[in-house]
This record gives sequence, structure tokens and C-alpha cells, in this order.
Amino acid sequence: MSKSSHDRTIHRKAGDYRWDGVELLPYKEDDRALFKSITRQVLFSEPEMHGELRYFEMAAGGFSTLERHEHMHAVLILRGRGHCLVGSEVKPIGTRDLITVPPMTWHQFRATQGEPLGFLCMVNAERDKPQLPSAEDLAKLRADAKIAAFLRDEI
Repeated sequence: MSKSSHDRTIHRKAGDYRWDGVELLPYKEDDRALFKSITRQVLFSEPEMHGELRYFEMAAGGFSTLERHEHMHAVLILRGRGHCLVGSEVKPIGTRDLITVPPMTWHQFRATQGEPLGFLCMVNAERDKPQLPSAEDLAKLRADAKIAAFLRDEI
């Protein structure tokens, strides 16, 4: 094992959902994508495994970008409650729920107003850029009353 690989074998807990040696990053550097009050930490990224494990945290009332990708996601909620849109379903989510987001599926996560929402997300380390919905895509999503209410943050 190389020294650099050995140095990142363990990330010790540093505090409230933070880890030693892991930088707190902005959620995205993409100004096109609408999101609110969310940060990310890359906990694991190993080229040999082609995977990356990230921790995202939204402040109360925060949300991720409505988007889709060619790669799938595996999301494990570590703290808080909220709702998620995956495809044509809006579901309540909470601690220890596991959500699978299939490829090319619209998805978004929203924290409740009263508490932060934190989750681990496993993805392919070499992934495609997110696709944002067109006006036509949004119209199709909003045709479903439950999805429309979710997108208006009324759930």
C-alpha cells in the first residue's frame, strides 16, 4: 500500500457530521442549477474501485438540484428527515433509509423546515455531468399534482 493510500485509510470523526482531513466543499460550482443550503464532503474516492462516497448536508429547508445523470446513485440518510423525488414518486425519507436512484431518472432531495438532512451518496467516480430539466421536462413533472407540490416545497 502506498503512503498516500495509507494516509487516507481512516478519516476520524471530527465533530458533528465532519471528518478530519476532509474538506467542506460547496455543493456545486454550477450556477445554472437551483439548490439551497447544501454542502458536500468527499469521504472516499478510489480510482481502482471506480467509486466515490460523499456526504451531503442540507440545512433545514434546503434542497438539492433537480437533475438526472447517466450513472446511478445509492443514498443512505444519516440524519434528519425530508422528502425525495425519484422518477415519478415523491416519498418521505428519514434516518437509515436507503434510496436508489436509477440512471437517467429525475431526482431531488429536500430537508424538512425543522432540521438538517444529511446523507451518504455512493456514485461512480468518473460520472457524467448532471442534466437539468428543460421547460418541457418541468411541465411533464408538474402535470403530476404530488410532484408539483414537492417542487413548490409544499409537502
